Amino acid sequence: MISINTNTASSMAAYNLSGTNVQLQRSLQRLSSGSRINSSFDDAGGLAVSMKLSAAIRRTEATQANVNNAVSFLQTQDGVLKNAEKVLTRLSELAQLSSDVTKSTSDKALYQTEYDALTTALSALSEEKFNDIELFDSGGGVGLTVVTSQDGTQSITITQADFSSILTKVGGVTLSDSSGATAVEIDDLTDAVQELATLRATNGSEQQRMTFAADLLAINKVNLESANSRIADLDIAAESANLARLNILQQAGTAMLAQANMATQSVLRLLV
Repeated sequence: MISINTNTASSMAAYNLSGTNVQLQRSLQRLSSGSRINSSFDDAGGLAVSMKLSAAIRRTEATQANVNNAVSFLQTQDGVLKNAEKVLTRLSELAQLSSDVTKSTSDKALYQTEYDALTTALSALSEEKFNDIELFDSGGGVGLTVVTSQDGTQSITITQADFSSILTKVGGVTLSDSSGATAVEIDDLTDAVQELATLRATNGSEQQRMTFAADLLAINKVNLESANSRIADLDIAAESANLARLNILQQAGTAMLAQANMATQSVLRLLV
């Protein structure tokens, strides 16, 4: 049947061309953004998973920053402990020198002056802070808890080293007496050095644990990014091939629509 009012071929060609144009625009959008999912229409389920993975990546980055700051805290603490080691070493040396029977009272008085100055310096070291957080806690606190996983289920407690026992052992030592420091006082200083060595060893082990935690977070971040990429990122090669196909379909559809519109002109021959 030949009719004028209805051109089914033209309508179908227009419908197909419209669909091709929509797909072409989406393909261009994907290529220009580099993302396979630009709206929930593209992949509703994939978008939901990608959003959760993206949030996990950001939390992992934040956790990495927190762990690295904790490592800096421990490094600063160890730096202070290293200086304290030098002070304690000198204090024990002065105590031993004061027991020398060949030293005069004035010599021992000089030792005492230096000893007192160093104990004051040691006490000042115990009050050092990192970003206004106490490096050392004389109150026997439980330390600082550092979250080491992006979901908050894992944590490591770092120690605010207790300096009070060391300060007690080095305080009140008298070098200016005729006999100098007593055997008990020298023994206390030796114990103080041992305690400081324990604090440094504890600090080192905590730095190791925090470093391992930071490495694990870095690996987890890479894996999360890789998983999210497989869902959300565009395969440029495949989409370029798809774009070429859609361009050909668009051109073919435009040509066929023109042909369909020309078909009704055959009616004029019947009327002439």
